[in-house]
Amino acid sequence: MDNIAGTKSSLTWAVHISVALLVLLWVFPTVGLLVSSFRTADQISSSGWWKSMFPAEQTLQLRTAGTDEAVQADGVWVIEGNLYDVEGIDPLPISTWGVSSRDVAAFVPGDEAAPGDGETMVVQENGDYVYTSAEEPSGRGQRVFVTASVPPEFTLDNYEQVLFSGNTTDSMAKAFFNTLTVTIPATIIPILVAAFAAYALAWMDFPGRALLIAAIVALLVVPLQLALIPLLKLHTDIGIGKGYVGVWLAHTGFGMPLAIYLLRNYMVGLPRDIIENAKVDGATDFQIFTKIILPLSFPALASFAIFQFLWTWNDLLVAIVFLIDATGDTTVMTRQIVELLGTRGGNWEILATAAFVSIAVPLVVFFAMQRYLVRGLLAGSVK
Repeated sequence: MDNIAGTKSSLTWAVHISVALLVLLWVFPTVGLLVSSFRTADQISSSGWWKSMFPAEQTLQLRTAGTDEAVQADGVWVIEGNLYDVEGIDPLPISTWGVSSRDVAAFVPGDEAAPGDGETMVVQENGDYVYTSAEEPSGRGQRVFVTASVPPEFTLDNYEQVLFSGNTTDSMAKAFFNTLTVTIPATIIPILVAAFAAYALAWMDFPGRALLIAAIVALLVVPLQLALIPLLKLHTDIGIGKGYVGVWLAHTGFGMPLAIYLLRNYMVGLPRDIIENAKVDGATDFQIFTKIILPLSFPALASFAIFQFLWTWNDLLVAIVFLIDATGDTTVMTRQIVELLGTRGGNWEILATAAFVSIAVPLVVFFAMQRYLVRGLLAGSVK
């Protein structure tokens, strides 16, 4: 009975679980990147993004007031005040504190510590402290490590720094528009060329058509790295050099085999009767292509546009080879993120913000056109 048409397979549950796992594996990192882009550096280093809505324990290094504020009372020198007032930061409830970096949680508020011989110190939950010394203290104030509960904090400063940096060579906003300048033409040009070629391979009879189709299929498995240096040399010889034109042509050439293969398979599956009736009515191949084939092939065009847009948007290798970015005028976002990694090191809030900005546009494009993706990929697979 399992083979009867219309009955559900016993493995349906496994398929559903697999799809759910794939969705979760994709959603969790994306949500984490989004949340981290709104957090401060201290909160990112103290807790994971999944704890961003809850208070986090954070260890702060503070100091008491300077020794010039010490007063003598009852035979001892006393310094009183509030640790947060000394540092000029907002007070936070203290859960534990210590006077040594080796044990930052040695005491709880109200306990008495002995930082040195003849010295005592008491710290309260609100940051108030009393430091006493049998001898007149000298030097800087006593160092104190406090562990405080930090409330959730979100900020737009990361986006302001990434998108509107004062240094033009370090601006993600400029790289964003440079990436659009590369991606939009590099998506449109191969679609225009491949659509004509796919129609010819699908519906026009001419010598060598089968060999051309075989060559296109063979080009799908050729690594683009093999063509980088020869293609760059060709661009230099013909006067194109490095620039937007060169990177547009490179992306067009690298994306053309997939575009022709995908569109040709879709167009072959279109009803033959429509095309034959149009020819009987006197329509030319160009009229059939523009008035019949292109409107019916929109799902395939959209599916390739998604692939090409995502590839060119996330590309780094082709941009490095075919774009001059010594002055930063043509730096794309992937290259800018690499620069942030190299110059900012542990500034994870900046890196998270830059990374999310770089994936925001592909996410919008994918969700706006994803309904055409499956239709375009499955077209021609069944008759």
